[in-house]
Amino acid sequence: MTHIIHLHTFNELATLERLLRVTRHRGFQVNSMNVTTSQNQQELEITLSVDSQRPVQLLFNQLGKIHNVHSVQVFEQHPTLIPIKGHQSNMR
Repeated sequence: MTHIIHLHTFNELATLERLLRVTRHRGFQVNSMNVTTSQNQQELEITLSVDSQRPVQLLFNQLGKIHNVHSVQVFEQHPTLIPIKGHQSNMR
């Protein structure tokens, strides 16, 4: 099943590498990734499209544990993005 994951993080060295490593280790394939920086260059807004037969909760829980992640939201892949109940986290 395909999911869209939206993250807000601090713009620190290796942030993207950590996110991709966790995603791969949890058995998810990245279909697409969009990254934008805030105007002050201190934060990143990241949108991932991932695919796996594994439960998305496994990935959601691990992404939320990364120290520089502010928030994680998971959406099912539909023509319009619909949040999955209980799959939003504001880490800081």
